[in-house]
Amino acid sequence: MAMSLGKVFEPFIEQRPICVMARGVLENLFNADKIDALFARTAEVQYTRALLFSSVVDLMGQVVLGVQPSVHAAYQAQAAQLCISDQAIYDKLRQVELRVSAELVRDAARQAAPVIGALPLVPGYRAKILDGNHLAASEQRLEALRHTWAAPLPGQILVVLDQQRMLATEVVLCEDGHAQERSLLGQVLPCVEPDDLWIADRNFCTVDFLSGIAARGGCFVVRQHGQLKGTLVGARQSKGAIDTGKVYEQKIGLVNAQGDTVLLRRITVALHKPTRDGDTAIHVLSNVPMRKASAQKLAESYGKRWTIETMFQELTETLTCEVNALGYPKAALFGFCLALMAYNAVAVMKAALRAVHGHETVHQDISAYYLALEISQTYDGMMVAIPSPHWSIFRSMNAQQLADVLQELVAHVNLRRYKKHPRGPKKKPTQRTAYKNGDHVSTAKIMTKKI
Repeated sequence: MAMSLGKVFEPFIEQRPICVMARGVLENLFNADKIDALFARTAEVQYTRALLFSSVVDLMGQVVLGVQPSVHAAYQAQAAQLCISDQAIYDKLRQVELRVSAELVRDAARQAAPVIGALPLVPGYRAKILDGNHLAASEQRLEALRHTWAAPLPGQILVVLDQQRMLATEVVLCEDGHAQERSLLGQVLPCVEPDDLWIADRNFCTVDFLSGIAARGGCFVVRQHGQLKGTLVGARQSKGAIDTGKVYEQKIGLVNAQGDTVLLRRITVALHKPTRDGDTAIHVLSNVPMRKASAQKLAESYGKRWTIETMFQELTETLTCEVNALGYPKAALFGFCLALMAYNAVAVMKAALRAVHGHETVHQDISAYYLALEISQTYDGMMVAIPSPHWSIFRSMNAQQLADVLQELVAHVNLRRYKKHPRGPKKKPTQRTAYKNGDHVSTAKIMTKKI
């Protein structure tokens, strides 16, 4: 099937199959017709005149993938085809509605999910990890920002990660960069479905949120916040140990908004090593029935929460998720959502790599940084060698057809090109004693003395 893509693809399939995979997945997920249709049914205020929404997505997508260094550079490369001014692009970006940006992420996840196989974290449940991210301060290009020394924060975002498929499935967007994450939890609850297992850090541990999850048929594994006090019930029982420490379990009663007491499982992990904050133990609250998951299993499940931190790290280091030149909150949040779409595309590629080379090999050895580096370095030249019309074959592929093609392309991938190089343990910094009051020294002279 991969070879039926055409002879024009063959050199890149042999030499740069990752780039072919990336463009094929993006062509499927970022299908221009589907994106314009999504905009038409989702947008309430904006409308299409001379500039198609899919063109804006394409421009920003090139910035997110590192193909172009800025929005203006991406515009300049396509100015002749677009036939509009750069100001029209910026006007469109600063007015992109939050509901449209969020729907782009959901739509990409819906399309990617059937391609990716699932490996449940807790049997019988869909694990969803919730975390938030404040967008980094933008440049002070806007007139309103030029008179302040303070760093301007363009927005705040909550992301829901499907842990089995490693897909960003839902987002909650807020233009107020100072907004507390807890203030957005009311918008998260409609995303809860029966048999969900929500995993979150202590900042999301409120009685209303936990009760809301349970009321919708979901379950949770959430670290207890220090300010959330309850009544401990019965004696604490030892439940064995996990890699990070000894596990104990006890019941705890919390009073909800109606004045009723709700009994939950309180699982304590007495840590072998303190956390960065100096905590020697962590307490996790859960409503998962004991017959469905042991205390050890739930403690380990909470430990998987770091996977969403890894996602944010990949968005920062391998994709341009925060374009600091975009000061308008709607534009900045739109750019972050496109980065999440690109992350979902990479998740599809990683699933194909796992299907051929195994989960452990891909998880332990493959670097997202080197994958992204090759895409950014080869993408532009590949699009010149293989013009856009040749890629239309990917648009009509269903999930199974796309999965089959990706697995054939993976057979040509040389994994050594993308191998991780984890650093060793950090060494203590060398104490500096010489030339304490000097402004500068000659490196050659110092090295000569050492020799």
